[in-house]
Amino acid sequence: MGWFSSRAAEGAALSPVWLLIPAAASLAVFISFIGLMYLRWVVAAAAERKPRHKIVFSLLVMTLLGVWAYGVANTWISVSNA
Repeated sequence: MGWFSSRAAEGAALSPVWLLIPAAASLAVFISFIGLMYLRWVVAAAAERKPRHKIVFSLLVMTLLGVWAYGVANTWISVSNA
């Protein structure tokens, strides 16, 4: 983010569009983590425990993506208001 702030002209505010680069990168990291987590927890689970693993996995995915969206939205709002 320090590099992005140096890209703005002197006295000009940082354009919120620059936030798309780190937001997309962090989303890619989260999606790859979620994919590996799915393979580890759901696909490898025994057949009788698969429904429980899917429920826990779904809750964890919603939590992770919710925290990511909350962080990106708060950052976007703070840069837009600055």
